[in-house]
Amino acid sequence: MEITEKHFLNKETNLTDLLKSAYRLMFTAKTMTDLFEQEKKITSKYVHATSRGHEAIQLALGMQLLPQDFVSPYYRDDSILLGVGLTPYELMLQLLAKRDDPFSGGRTYYAHPSLRRDDFPKIIHQSSGTGMQAIPTTGIAMGMKYKEEIGIDDNFEQKPIAVCSLGDASCTEGEVSEAFQMAALKQLPILYLVQDNEWDISASADEIRAQDITQYMQGFNGIETRTIDGTDFIKSYETVKECIKIIREERRPMLIHAKVPLLNHHTSGVRKEWYRDDLEECAKNDPLIKLRNQLSEFSIEDSEVETIEKEVAELVRTDFENAVLAEDPKPEDAYKHDFAPTPITEEKGERSPSGKIPTVMVDCALFAIRELMQKHPEALLYGQDVGLRLGGVFREAITLATQFGEKRVFNTPIQEAFIVGSTVGMSAVGLKPIVEVQFADYIWPGLNQLFTEVSRSYYLSNGKWPVSMILRVPIGAYGSGGPYHSSSVESVLTNIKGIKIAYPSTGADLKGLMKAAFYDPNPVVMLEHKGLYWSKIEGTEAAKTIEPDEDYVIPFGKAREVLLCDNQQNRPTLTIITYGMGVYWASNAAKQFDNQIEIIDLRTLAPLDENRVFESVKKHNRCIVLTEEPVNNSFAQSLAARIGDNCFRHLDAPVKVVGAKDLPAIPINSILEKEVLPSTEKLIKEIEQLLKY
Repeated sequence: MEITEKHFLNKETNLTDLLKSAYRLMFTAKTMTDLFEQEKKITSKYVHATSRGHEAIQLALGMQLLPQDFVSPYYRDDSILLGVGLTPYELMLQLLAKRDDPFSGGRTYYAHPSLRRDDFPKIIHQSSGTGMQAIPTTGIAMGMKYKEEIGIDDNFEQKPIAVCSLGDASCTEGEVSEAFQMAALKQLPILYLVQDNEWDISASADEIRAQDITQYMQGFNGIETRTIDGTDFIKSYETVKECIKIIREERRPMLIHAKVPLLNHHTSGVRKEWYRDDLEECAKNDPLIKLRNQLSEFSIEDSEVETIEKEVAELVRTDFENAVLAEDPKPEDAYKHDFAPTPITEEKGERSPSGKIPTVMVDCALFAIRELMQKHPEALLYGQDVGLRLGGVFREAITLATQFGEKRVFNTPIQEAFIVGSTVGMSAVGLKPIVEVQFADYIWPGLNQLFTEVSRSYYLSNGKWPVSMILRVPIGAYGSGGPYHSSSVESVLTNIKGIKIAYPSTGADLKGLMKAAFYDPNPVVMLEHKGLYWSKIEGTEAAKTIEPDEDYVIPFGKAREVLLCDNQQNRPTLTIITYGMGVYWASNAAKQFDNQIEIIDLRTLAPLDENRVFESVKKHNRCIVLTEEPVNNSFAQSLAARIGDNCFRHLDAPVKVVGAKDLPAIPINSILEKEVLPSTEKLIKEIEQLLKY
């Protein structure tokens, strides 16, 4: 039997040596579980789970992965981590949330790994949300296939695979089925390992599922399934080996359904004795006992086994004692790795080249993406209806699929979660995905992935896995779009830390920020007001600009001065802080006032150009924050509070927030829509009142 993992130094070995190595690791996992229970006064400070009962199938997988592979273990998979070569000491550093925890630097739970070492399989950030790893990991496989198809893949002797480990109960999550759907549709090189212990915390299988995963997978055309006893190490090893060989060579998805017992607590905080009545029966299916008996069948002497056990016990105890003494994180460590450094720190290129006519905003976005894709084969665009036939519902991607082909510009199913979350995996394999959600109103199914996986990856992996992606979101009310095509959602997005948010109001800014977003190693949400795309609304003509040159970039966090005015002593002036459509309501309203209005266009909401905002407020002593969102509990209201905190002594009037009415949705009827939304006329009245204050 050929072994291709680090324990055997990539050489031929016999089954006896394999079993002894597996027993050493399995006994290590069991000894760690026992020690954690014995030392629970120390170990239960932070919640943890262990692989007890699942060790055989996990080791069978971990011991066969190669450095070019990606694996996503879930929170009960410490035996996978032992199998790929991590030490008990390293795992215990995370258990105890120590500073040198190799995964997160003390930021997250035990067996929530992230790893980026040359000689180990790669592990992207793993969250606690069960099943949430399925979409990012499937994105890895999609990225692998994309690179192979366009000829930019790494030249490995054995092609890499992605592996996603799941508990059977997590497979009832809708987002897991989105991942299965794409793996089957695109025939991606991924192995799904589903460990079925028939428990979902205290809920048993008969309570929470209509069928097991083997039956469920019959509904996915194109994913072959193996159903096995996951407590039998030899059978598990052979099955994993077979599936990995198929995936490496045939580049198609496989699923292993491994039936296992749960022999330990669900977690240290939810103990088995509180609700389990099957513990004695499950103990009869202990994989460690089975493997111990197999050692006897292969004439491995008891004395040799006892030596292994003694060595393991000493190692685990020593590693634990050393981990307890290891350094804790320092308070200042909390502030590291919120964002990866960006190379775009100043405005560059030519904003208004001579000899060009003004270009509508939607085309500036198209031209920016075209230039990026021409220059960077790692750039690709996907989402709903962006492909060859339509080029996006706003035709904002028209001609791109024709120019770059359907492998680089392609449609996805109506799966906002997959569109957003897959970018984690695509970015991990070195790609630069640009993805689209058709309307801001439909971003909600994608928010789970945006918050849980995308935004936290860099921080919780302690700086190892930034997610470089652009999420394009048409936003705002336009043309009686009604309650599901008119929403503004920036207040929700700005409460997700770890993402950057752009909201340009001109074509030049859209192009410059799109380029900056592409070169930024962090996730960026690009909010694009569909009412500004073509400048069809009266008063928005200035959104149409000369198209900047190819090198033009705008750094995030730099506001634009739309209109300046002097601070006159003989009459009051005010500043309007706004973005998006607000720029045009403000610009048109300012025409009614003689050099009394300054307008600052934020351009990006995160990061925010606080300095420019505060300078303008201190200069004019009066301020309106203008938004298209309903006012209460909004981003704009939060900004007004910030202005109040920092500029209180300079204010001659309260900071006024002007926005839409506080209603659940934008009505489709044009009369009602006009009533609900801000406007130039409404803003003029607010300005008049504030100037008189």
